[in-house]
Amino acid sequence: MAKRRLLPVLTFLLPLCALAAPAEFHVAPDGADENPGTRERPFRTLARARDAIRVLKRAQGLPAGGATVWIAGGTYSPAEPLDLGPEDAGSAESPITYWAREGELVRLAGGIELRDFRRVADPKVLDRLDPSARGKVVEVDLKAAGVRDLGTATGAGTRAEIFFRDEPMILARWPNDGFARIADLAGAKPIESHGIPGNEEGKLVYDGDRPRRWIGEDDIWLHGYWFWDWADAYQKVESIDPEKRIISTVPPYHHYGYRKGQRFYALNVLAELDAPGEWYLDRRSGILYFWPPSPLDGARAVVSVLPSLFRFRECSWVTIRGVIIEATRSTAVTIQGGARIRVAGCRIRNTGGWGVTIAGGTDHAVEGCDILRTGEGGVSLSGGDRATLTPSHHAAVNNHIHHFARIQRTYRPAVGVDGVGQRVAHNLIHDAPHNAILLGGNDHAIEFNEIHDVCFETGDVGAFYMGRDWTARGTVIRHNYFHDIRGPGLHGAMAVYLDDSASGIAILGNVFARAARAAFIGGGRDNLVENNVFVDCEVSVHVDALGVGWMRSTVETTLPERLRAVPYKTAPWSERYPQLLKILDDEPGLPKGNAVRRNISVGGRWTEIEKVAEPLVALEDNLVDIDPKFVDREKGDFRLRDDSPALAKGFRRIPIAEIGLRDDEARASLPKEGEGR
Repeated sequence: MAKRRLLPVLTFLLPLCALAAPAEFHVAPDGADENPGTRERPFRTLARARDAIRVLKRAQGLPAGGATVWIAGGTYSPAEPLDLGPEDAGSAESPITYWAREGELVRLAGGIELRDFRRVADPKVLDRLDPSARGKVVEVDLKAAGVRDLGTATGAGTRAEIFFRDEPMILARWPNDGFARIADLAGAKPIESHGIPGNEEGKLVYDGDRPRRWIGEDDIWLHGYWFWDWADAYQKVESIDPEKRIISTVPPYHHYGYRKGQRFYALNVLAELDAPGEWYLDRRSGILYFWPPSPLDGARAVVSVLPSLFRFRECSWVTIRGVIIEATRSTAVTIQGGARIRVAGCRIRNTGGWGVTIAGGTDHAVEGCDILRTGEGGVSLSGGDRATLTPSHHAAVNNHIHHFARIQRTYRPAVGVDGVGQRVAHNLIHDAPHNAILLGGNDHAIEFNEIHDVCFETGDVGAFYMGRDWTARGTVIRHNYFHDIRGPGLHGAMAVYLDDSASGIAILGNVFARAARAAFIGGGRDNLVENNVFVDCEVSVHVDALGVGWMRSTVETTLPERLRAVPYKTAPWSERYPQLLKILDDEPGLPKGNAVRRNISVGGRWTEIEKVAEPLVALEDNLVDIDPKFVDREKGDFRLRDDSPALAKGFRRIPIAEIGLRDDEARASLPKEGEGR
């Protein structure tokens, strides 16, 4: 049996052996997995190409130059994610690449295309719809379309969605835009936090009579910022009392509680399907109702099904290049362990979770990609060994990440960073409700990024954020451009927010323009703010002493616990961060060791320093409210002319021209925007 099974495989591999050249396999939408995988007779699926490479490796090993799977233009909707493990690894001499053919648009979709829409005729459904929607809403049977798992309404990574003309549609909601406000609280368990009254129970008083229309529906959810403007959550509705105007939610209640005046909206309500682009799924019948925002003829409607499309586990030296990856319920690409996996020149969009998550391993990278409309964050980088401060060298470089955190609105950044030694560089990040970069761990490089129009829905928030850990040191934030950053909630927004005693961070050579409170040191120690340009910020530099104020208990408990969790008394920690050796005996709540040197500040307010912190901050050689002689301030050209007085103070020119996206080989591998979106 073994000889009969291997004979056909070895037959088509013999020409490759004879050539001793890099191996090539081809995949096309009109191919067949029974084919030999040549350009003339391609495979149908990537899974079949992966298996052919496995056979090649077992039979003779990969040739010098490795193997390339060429993917012809078209749409691929696999039945399951492509799993790649140790048996699918390449090597430095023989890497493996899954690559879209040059100039051809390749879509890998984690969903099923919907075709058999019909006008709603059921009188019970029509009665629930707003009169404006009747005759405009269509329906389709998902079970008949082959969707076996209907998912959940709001669960992270399990929410089924519909995408129409490559845009995510809106789960039927009220109000259609923005938020309603909690009119009052009806719970029996009052609480107080930071002097603000609230209630532990999710019993919310509302204004008006709109929720009366929802009675009779059994899977209604609320999404809101229930107590703080930096913490959102979904809550299921238990009951509606239209006479008392009280909505009661299903326990467990939000862990911060609820307070009057906070923002929320209702979703997954059939009666609120009243605007183009909205949809609702009846999970009992499997019928999806949809008001298309434009004609259905010739349009592509997709419902997400698969959790992801690529899953790497302990795999190495493989690249995905130049493809569109879309319509997943969770994260599109997951990488665990291994070494040197590359996601390059791809467009990752319309996911229910992240674009790419990297956990463990070494030297993985996401580069030259467009990542947009993700349900959660863009790229997550985690790896390295904190005990030994060994870096993992993961990277997110030259990516355009925007309109992310659609579903989970807070703490789902464009780039999440943890562990040791990651690099985030040359990215363009914009349009998000909360953080652009969220960081923990040690010795990261955040450089040459442009970040704008983030934090637009939240308060007490940072475009760059980290906090509550003395030991998360060694990161450099340099040569970035932060601009047009505002937060509408309580306490507003910061550009670089070193919160809750974050320490040992260098903020070097950045440009901040109209960036709210730009460099914010929230009680931390040993931070350096040097050689930055601040233009028309509300406050350029803020330093407070919260460690001897409201956060005193945290300084006495949580921060020492996190200090003792790392080997700070022995090398390499004791050599790399000697300030930690005596921190517990050196008035740890005070913001000691911070320096603000050779910065330029024009417009707005220069500093906001708490009185107790004033003698502890070194302010040296800063140019404040003196014309620094920019090349063209009105046009946003903040380069310095040769006669700038800042140069006489030792200011070093910032390489502004190098900030942001680069036109390199990785980005050029994807068809331009507009060619199939």
